[in-house]
Amino acid sequence: MGFLQIEQLGTVHFHEYSEGAKPMLAFHGYGMTGRQFHVLKQSVLKDYHVYGFDHFFHGESKLDNWTEAQILAGMPKALVREYVEQWFKQFGRQRFSVMGYSIGANLALILVEEYADLIDNIFLMAPDGLSVYKGFDIIRNTGWGKYLFNRVTKSKWLAPTVLKTLRGVRFIDDSLYKIAHSETDTEQKRLDVYYTLNIIRLLTPDVVKVAQLINQYQIPCTLIFGRHDELFPKKAAMPFINLLKNPTVIEAPLGHWLVTPALDDYLVNLAL
Repeated sequence: MGFLQIEQLGTVHFHEYSEGAKPMLAFHGYGMTGRQFHVLKQSVLKDYHVYGFDHFFHGESKLDNWTEAQILAGMPKALVREYVEQWFKQFGRQRFSVMGYSIGANLALILVEEYADLIDNIFLMAPDGLSVYKGFDIIRNTGWGKYLFNRVTKSKWLAPTVLKTLRGVRFIDDSLYKIAHSETDTEQKRLDVYYTLNIIRLLTPDVVKVAQLINQYQIPCTLIFGRHDELFPKKAAMPFINLLKNPTVIEAPLGHWLVTPALDDYLVNLAL
């Protein structure tokens, strides 16, 4: 484990694990920590030494005196570059790979924009950032959506009511309902969701540029989806996939809750 001190941002905590020789910078999904990927030790991680970063409002990463107004305005995209620059200061400038699951894929893709000439491999799992998820767009970028998100966050009864309504009209399925309910059943959890989804609101990769860079530098790119994932399914990522020359695309018989020992076993059987 270790820490990066990033000016204008705060303290970013990272976990180190796996015995491979190649460095991998990894970004986890909501509600997890940078250690999330350790379950993939037989497949993806066998060649890598992972530096898994905690998102803010997760693990031990801490913002430096940010106000709520700053959080709601969002973290500037340019600061993602500082993760790598500060990592270089500790470990030396070198080639590396990137991995991201769900919302963590946004940061991984932004690093491809910035460091394509230094990246060896890209692993994206149920990735956010390749298409616009309507629900996130509404609650972060429309007036009524932001108002509702704020009210739901600060109410003890609105969150379960809204989730049941969204499930009833099939805006979310049962698996997403269970995930959302488990992450909003206390006031602190609701606040963490609210702040997390707002602080990353500006971290939107330029997917056309990313695809061009992957092709230009011939970076191997593996995309893994859950066949039953209704949040970030393969079909939503197809416009990006179709821009790539030779991607590896995998659909595992899982839902959005993808980074599990079951995925590790599935990938081992595919000889990934």
